[in-house]
Amino acid sequence: MSEKIKAVFFDRDGTLIHEKPGTYLSDPEKVRLYKSVAPALALLQKAGYKFFIVSNQSGIGRGYFTEKEVNKVHARMLKLLQPARIEEIVFCPHAPEEKCSCRKPEPALGLKLIKKYHIDPARSYMVGDKKADVKFGRAIGFTPVLVTTANGKNHLKKYPDMHPAKAASNLLNAARFILKHAGEAYDA
Repeated sequence: MSEKIKAVFFDRDGTLIHEKPGTYLSDPEKVRLYKSVAPALALLQKAGYKFFIVSNQSGIGRGYFTEKEVNKVHARMLKLLQPARIEEIVFCPHAPEEKCSCRKPEPALGLKLIKKYHIDPARSYMVGDKKADVKFGRAIGFTPVLVTTANGKNHLKKYPDMHPAKAASNLLNAARFILKHAGEAYDA
């Protein structure tokens, strides 16, 4: 059996790409990365982390857009994220009221990725901007990091019991925390 890998799971909207809370992104031309994304991913990639995106896309279940449209948004995002490499993007297409097992904070999507890629949860991190991301990270045994972009600031105030391992102002500060927390040396 090969050695287990260390990974960072990212939420999509409000973490990697700009999100207006309460809106649903279906137009690939409107995908805009946060400025801190490229340097953050470069730092983490240099330290040997593998990247995955785990996202709730309830707009599909709500009939706002199709899975095909989501995949076009993902194709555009992957192009913008280069040279960083995303191993896999998984998403829940269901509306919240469908009570599925794949909607974050439920652990199903994360557990599948852990098994498929032989990921070591003790050396891995979940980064997102919502309480669901923090709870999801804990549910799969990852260290949860909240970014205070998009929904993050409000969720920190609204849910004082959330307790992420770190609340970072942007993805670069989240990456620096991850490397420091993991005892990795880095140039920043």
